[in-house]
Amino acid sequence: MTTFAALLRGINVGGNKRLPMAELRTLMTGLGYGSVATYLQSGQAVFTAAQGDAESLAAELTEAIEERFGFVAGVLVRDHAYLKAIADACPFPAADLAARQLHVTYLSEPVAPERYTDIDPAAHLPEEFRLGDRALYLYAPDGLGRSRLAEALSRPRIHKGLTATTRNWNTVLKLVELTAPGT
Repeated sequence: MTTFAALLRGINVGGNKRLPMAELRTLMTGLGYGSVATYLQSGQAVFTAAQGDAESLAAELTEAIEERFGFVAGVLVRDHAYLKAIADACPFPAADLAARQLHVTYLSEPVAPERYTDIDPAAHLPEEFRLGDRALYLYAPDGLGRSRLAEALSRPRIHKGLTATTRNWNTVLKLVELTAPGT
């Protein structure tokens, strides 16, 4: 059995795409996943699966959500090793920053740096971003809600063709913890 985290994009935000976590747990249990637990209301679930890889599990869950709830939610599934590697590879001094200042956008596939050439890093200082393995790290000293760089990075053309979903640093670390073997 492998433990995974499912990261759902854009649910329960501003009254759109309502997906109660209790119903998500029921749906996932019905798909045969084990030890299903949700974290917060913004679309994180941890579960075990005896078979399937991250991509096939994400596709299965995406289809089941659409069938049951009537809308498409972007779903990324990642295992503990990946989540831990992303946390460990943070290019910013995470231990020295408030969790609200650091975010990770998980991406459905690797992206080339050329995708971001229209964004002038100097124009957004002291905010910064760095690319990782199917992830984008964002340092926003005043928080995500006030970040001009986050706004620029979230333009549809930037992540066109990708599923992209952002989590704050507390959630990044909690998902590592929740997916750890023996948890």
